[in-house]
Amino acid sequence: MRSSQPSRRTVLAGTAAAAALTALPPLAAPAAAAESAAPAGPAYRWRTAVMGGTGFVTGVLFHPSVRGLAYARTDIGGAYRWDDRTGRWIPLTDHLGWDDWNLLGVEAIAVDPAHPNRVYLSLGTYAQSWAGNGAVLRSEDRGATWKRTDLTVKLGANEDGRGAGERLLVDPRDSDTLWLGTRHDGLLKSTDRGASWQAVSFPATPGATGQGVVLLVAAGRTVYAGWGDSDGTAGQPNLYRTSDGTTWEAVPGQPTGTAAKVPIRAAYDKHTRELYVTYGNAPGPNGQSDGSVHKLRTTDGKWTEVTPVKPGGATSDGGTDTFAYGGVAVDACRPGTVVVSTNNRWALVDTLYRTTDGGRSWESLKDKAVLDVSETPFLTFGADEPKFGWWIQAVGIDPYDSRHIVYGTGATLYGTRDLRNWAPQIRGLEETSVRQLLSPPAGAAHLISGNGDIGVMYHESLTASPSRGMASNPVFGSATGLAQAAAKPSYVVRTGWGDHGNGAYSNDGGQTWAPFKAQPAIAKDAPGPIVTSADGSVLLWSFAHWDGTVYPAQRSADNGATWAEVASVPKGAVLVADPVDPKRFYAFDTATGTLHASTDGGLTFAARASGLNSGDKEFQLAAAPGRSGDLWLSLKWNGLYRSTDGGTTFTKVGSCGASYTLGFGKAAEGAPYPAVYMVGSTETITAVYRSDDEAKTWTRINDDQHQWGWIGAAVTGDPRVYGRVYVATNGRGVQYGEPV
Repeated sequence: MRSSQPSRRTVLAGTAAAAALTALPPLAAPAAAAESAAPAGPAYRWRTAVMGGTGFVTGVLFHPSVRGLAYARTDIGGAYRWDDRTGRWIPLTDHLGWDDWNLLGVEAIAVDPAHPNRVYLSLGTYAQSWAGNGAVLRSEDRGATWKRTDLTVKLGANEDGRGAGERLLVDPRDSDTLWLGTRHDGLLKSTDRGASWQAVSFPATPGATGQGVVLLVAAGRTVYAGWGDSDGTAGQPNLYRTSDGTTWEAVPGQPTGTAAKVPIRAAYDKHTRELYVTYGNAPGPNGQSDGSVHKLRTTDGKWTEVTPVKPGGATSDGGTDTFAYGGVAVDACRPGTVVVSTNNRWALVDTLYRTTDGGRSWESLKDKAVLDVSETPFLTFGADEPKFGWWIQAVGIDPYDSRHIVYGTGATLYGTRDLRNWAPQIRGLEETSVRQLLSPPAGAAHLISGNGDIGVMYHESLTASPSRGMASNPVFGSATGLAQAAAKPSYVVRTGWGDHGNGAYSNDGGQTWAPFKAQPAIAKDAPGPIVTSADGSVLLWSFAHWDGTVYPAQRSADNGATWAEVASVPKGAVLVADPVDPKRFYAFDTATGTLHASTDGGLTFAARASGLNSGDKEFQLAAAPGRSGDLWLSLKWNGLYRSTDGGTTFTKVGSCGASYTLGFGKAAEGAPYPAVYMVGSTETITAVYRSDDEAKTWTRINDDQHQWGWIGAAVTGDPRVYGRVYVATNGRGVQYGEPV
């Protein structure tokens, strides 16, 4: 979704410093070993709470030799295989665990036309110094099982240029040979099916843009490589080729200029022997304002510009129609039939152009499109109708069905079977970055989620996308806070990034909303978490800018009509309301390691326990339901601490080695205390655990095939269903598990 607010999609759009702002796992943590320590409990069945996509689909690839087989990749949520029998996407990388969080971003996919069961993934979300190196996964069974090779270089699946590609290719002359384009380290080659990799000589030098080799494509027996660090002049070519697998040369006569500065995608028409290339003046998905489409006749080297519409025209409101070109796909059944996408076209909205005559004439598929988003209502983003798309850099044409076209957007994957009627082809693909979780004790929904990019969702069903779509009035981009009055569950509040207000309340459990009548001036630029007293009579709202700057908390006792600063709350403190006593609030100052408490409804706070671990804004504080003053403090690898006296004293929980987030659910039969759920470790492995005896013992409840990378944002049990737990992931939505 296009928004002026920070989101996980815009992280690293310009600077490395931005990377630490949103949706990034905390970095400095002692690595957990890969062995399980807690006893294995009863088996759990894990499923994804259905939202329907919600993230940037950066690549889609139909297998050229197998009907109904396709793969998709995402920027932070792993890779998927299409199961044609069930009409669903099957996640392929959920086995990647806590220490491998940086591998959930998929930079590229490659398939082997001669060996249909082989598939390869290059993984690595960030190429910055603080991120780990990339890796290549290889499979002989379509991703059911994998072998892994760790690389000595970094990849950037959630950086600028993530929609370009593919950067990974099986050599058309030899199935044992693979090519891998990197951003900063040139071109790598494997001659043993991805088991090992070596750098090879390449005629271009990596630059500061961090793009490097942006695409690899086979045209007959020749391999072409697009180069993203060119300046668009003839002296710095951006397209190279090799016909012998050893020597690379610049392709003669290639286009130059701003509109052809960065090659984005390429596709080869084997019937006409023409290579189509899309270009932008920047790698995208943001920051593009010019672009073009060209084709190369490989038989004689002739280039022809076939741009459907040149960017820069006037719009009806007097603006400028700026955009680039992104995805490109050729029809394997019909010579000269090609589909390309525009990208970053906000004035007139992005579209797909289709030609059946090799680019001499084009038709905009958007102009006659009928979009049906009834299965994923959030795609209206609070408007009356959905957009055709944005961030369209992934396009595919089914090689066995010319009228089956798919394209990825910043929020879904649309598909058509008749070139007119389009609907999300997204079942099974869930990519939300989840920040907050509530499981209400009453009402139709067992889950309310606060998310990056798509605000708050009211899940009246876990197996269907929420019928209300995104919470509206107002619509948020990314949610920053979500809270429910413990003794009045009909009252829920939320905060987040939005253009029409940053806070809202609900009196029907989160089904409908109204904005606060007023909000502090700082809320527009720094909306932070919010809490409500047990009876809903008092709100405390903290404020944190996307750059990390924190501001004084403010209090409202009239449902957000007026606000007043609470000077005694440390700036940026983690706020929690007592679930029983509406006069009590707690604030943990992560800067000093001190717990502060209020007994007058949040008017004033006084210091209590001190000397706890400090220096990490990701520390979390939780209050046990139905008990006053029963607090649990998750201090990451420093351990888990508990207070039963309202924060006057804390005792370290000896059964726990590390605790990142903690929540509560319905107690086991006969148990006097709620079930406790934790993402942390008892000795070594970071995983999801449950305790039925107040954290005396723990049972690991996820398994090695269900790990989902970094899952430290939120976890909660269901207060109405014993054993059910909801886990917030950073790119795989809400995962929920139940005992089998």
